[in-house]
Amino acid sequence: MIETQFTPRIAATVGLLAVIPTLGYAIVRPSLSGYLAALNVILIIGALYYAMAPIEGDHDGHGHEQPPSEADPTHH
Repeated sequence: MIETQFTPRIAATVGLLAVIPTLGYAIVRPSLSGYLAALNVILIIGALYYAMAPIEGDHDGHGHEQPPSEADPTHH
């Protein structure tokens, strides 16, 4: 059995599949609304993809700075 890690960022990327029906609607019924719907899907998925990006310096998984431990020999 192959295990793969399905992250929220991958899920946001898979959300781009929602562009297919909106572009189909835009092609079948040519009007501005179909193209605006496709653009909205792309913008929303782009925002989700960006929001799910790892935070720089996120070592403990929460993104909060942890105070040094009293047992830490480098703590003065």
